[in-house]
Amino acid sequence: MMRLNKPLLGREEAEAVARVLETGYLTQGAQAAELERLIAAQVGVPYGFATSSATTGLHLALVALGVGPGDEVVIPDFSFPATANVVVQQGAIPVFVDIRLEDFGMDPDMLEAAITPRTKAIMPVHAFGLVADMDPILKIAVAHGIPVVEDAACALGAEYHGRQAGSLGDVGVFSFHPRKVITTAEGGMMTTADDDVAARVRVLRSHGAVRGDHYMSFVEAGFNYRLSDVHAAIGVTQMTRLDAILEGRRVLADEFAGLLHGIPGVTPPVTPLGRTHTYQSYVVLLEKGIDRDRIIDGMRERGIETTLGTYGMHLQPYFRERFGIADEALPNATRAHESALTLPLYHGLTKDDLTRVAEALESAILEQQN
Repeated sequence: MMRLNKPLLGREEAEAVARVLETGYLTQGAQAAELERLIAAQVGVPYGFATSSATTGLHLALVALGVGPGDEVVIPDFSFPATANVVVQQGAIPVFVDIRLEDFGMDPDMLEAAITPRTKAIMPVHAFGLVADMDPILKIAVAHGIPVVEDAACALGAEYHGRQAGSLGDVGVFSFHPRKVITTAEGGMMTTADDDVAARVRVLRSHGAVRGDHYMSFVEAGFNYRLSDVHAAIGVTQMTRLDAILEGRRVLADEFAGLLHGIPGVTPPVTPLGRTHTYQSYVVLLEKGIDRDRIIDGMRERGIETTLGTYGMHLQPYFRERFGIADEALPNATRAHESALTLPLYHGLTKDDLTRVAEALESAILEQQN
């Protein structure tokens, strides 16, 4: 079975973990600090905070920005539900806006109407590694005095008009899950240039504690959202591979686009002018009338793992039952939930492998139509 994704790992990662184990100091320490330094330098901001996951990083961001019960946070509907879960966990209300099908990102034209006096944050998602159309989003945010949190889980190394993902809003958050561009097995990173946010996160991330000369004082009801040095050591090594990983994924994506061009009913991803893509996931959009779930089954029968793009959150039972948003209110997110398909793309695949995927996809579509 051709897998959907495989992280690029080698002997160096194992040796880095072994060195940490030999020290006996396993929790957040020197390796986490080095990973923070490397990511902050990559993004071009003064602060990086390693976290146990991107989800906990997003949660920290909302807490640090003062989002609380009854507040509203505007998010795109098409995303992994963690984007909305952290809003609900703060007692706040996620306000779902539709996406543009061409880039799967928040539609800035829908943003203004979603803002109310209770809006306390805007959280665009850089879908699959392509930065959302941030300039119009930021313009609206600035006009209303609303902070922006970039859910950049998939987008380490992506650029928007020369600026790095994670540096565009008030806060950025990356994921190091094994399906992401680099991995720490589990983990995340929050980036910011805001001194006040950084000071609050530093305390909140580690039990709300401030360390004194002899012991800690607990000044907030904080969290244990730290990243261990075992995980961070993997990430530090992975950062030496980042440029090669990104270049390799982009080369494969260009090959893939050529192979998929002309297959009826398949629209490959595009990269708008001024943006770069990490291709953390290679997601195509199928034509209406093609049953995406049957395609997943057909690809599995042909020995190839595929999956949906991500989730229309308003379609998930919790959000459907709690907020009751009609599909007609979010037509593009509904369409993407039903018709987006993720294909395999990772280091080690050859042009022959990609050809096999393209031919299998065409065959599965034709089989369904006959």
